[in-house]
Amino acid sequence: MTAEQGTLEGARDLLVRAVGIPSLSEQEGQVAAFLSEWMADHGFEAHVDEAGNAVGVRGSGPLTVALLGHTDTVPGEIPVRVDDAGVLHGRGSVDAKGPLCAFVAAVAALPADALAAARFVVIGATEEEAPSSRGARHVMHTVSPDLVLIGEPSGWQGLTLGYKGRLVARVSVQRGNFHTAGEGQSAADDLTEAWFRVRAWAARTADGSGIFDTVQATIQDIGATNDGVTQHATGTFGLRLPPRISPGEAQDTVLDLLQDLPDVHVTFTGHETAVRHPKDNALTRAMRVAIRAQGGTPVFKVKTGTSDMNVVSELWPVPTVAYGPGDSALDHTPQERLELAEYDRAVAVLTAALTRLAGAGLS
Repeated sequence: MTAEQGTLEGARDLLVRAVGIPSLSEQEGQVAAFLSEWMADHGFEAHVDEAGNAVGVRGSGPLTVALLGHTDTVPGEIPVRVDDAGVLHGRGSVDAKGPLCAFVAAVAALPADALAAARFVVIGATEEEAPSSRGARHVMHTVSPDLVLIGEPSGWQGLTLGYKGRLVARVSVQRGNFHTAGEGQSAADDLTEAWFRVRAWAARTADGSGIFDTVQATIQDIGATNDGVTQHATGTFGLRLPPRISPGEAQDTVLDLLQDLPDVHVTFTGHETAVRHPKDNALTRAMRVAIRAQGGTPVFKVKTGTSDMNVVSELWPVPTVAYGPGDSALDHTPQERLELAEYDRAVAVLTAALTRLAGAGLS
């Protein structure tokens, strides 16, 4: 076996073993310990920090590159296996242990001259799939990077520049019961009216620029009860927000839309501001060159979901891109799987791009 083949097999083994360790949000301790140990055995200064993040550092140069992925997954057990076609099946293979392990493997493979020119900080963050984003919120105060890579599936030829924002509205209505043959509206009627107004506002934000620049509104849950004395109706409305509408502005708009419905009460959670980074900088140039060197065609993307890019962008206002192997359409699905050949290409792209960045600095 050649050294290159050994590196490839080691990178694949890292991924398969990481996917094989269950790690729901708030239950990432075992996989964090595994990743920290693996990094320590491969030339990193590694530890698990106060937020439960697996953190590994290589290099000592003046340029600092943060590679922020996440270790947690959503629920849903998928038996972990590599099939005859070289496809890894398992929860987290795409979202997002594949991208995170590609970061770890790439930094582990960097040559000495790159490590002398730059400092690479790999973070396997906790609770990205939870509203808290605990890991990212912790590390954004402990690292001051010059360049940032976010570990999310983009496809090995894809570079994700931005994510939409988010706001969650929890709507409740309570009123005294009355006979259905009488006059008046039920609590469920008022809740439905509130939803129609919010949905109509979202539709009015469309300006022909595409879904990324439009508010998307969905009902996450809805229900009504009646105990014979009081009617209760509750619903959760999820809003995906474009960069031009902040969560605060969306909140004010929703309250204004519903102000003449006196029995409707609204609380808000999940405030995430949309983010979109420029496409031409040292980071994106290095990634494009590396993708082409692997025979690919770079493709810029924006996503309608959210990621830790939304969280850290306020304190890390530097060139940033989300990158990682895998088809994001498989996120959270029973079919989640990752072609190992694509993972190999992503590791090669990252290794080449990081080496190039270390040599070029921020020029």
